Amino acid sequence: MAILLPQQFFNLAAGVGKSYYENLAGGINAAVTVNNNSGFPVDLVLYRVNAPVVTYTIPALNSLTVSVNLLLVAALLSSAAGAVFGTIEVATSDF
Repeated sequence: MAILLPQQFFNLAAGVGKSYYENLAGGINAAVTVNNNSGFPVDLVLYRVNAPVVTYTIPALNSLTVSVNLLLVAALLSSAAGAVFGTIEVATSDF
């Protein structure tokens, strides 16, 4: 069964990071969508069970959807270049 969590808006100052999803009970399969509406890039940082941390850079005015197995934490990190804003949405699944 899939669960679409509420869309969250982010507005991060330069050099700031924030977690937007946490599952500390062993991880869950999920799809994470980030829409970067700002003029600066934002990093999507994914922590998974028994896997290295993966970081995706989403350029200004772009979006990215990533499907991952056993997601523990999904966080966003703004660069030192400037503040970023947009949306992040997580859909979890038992597949």
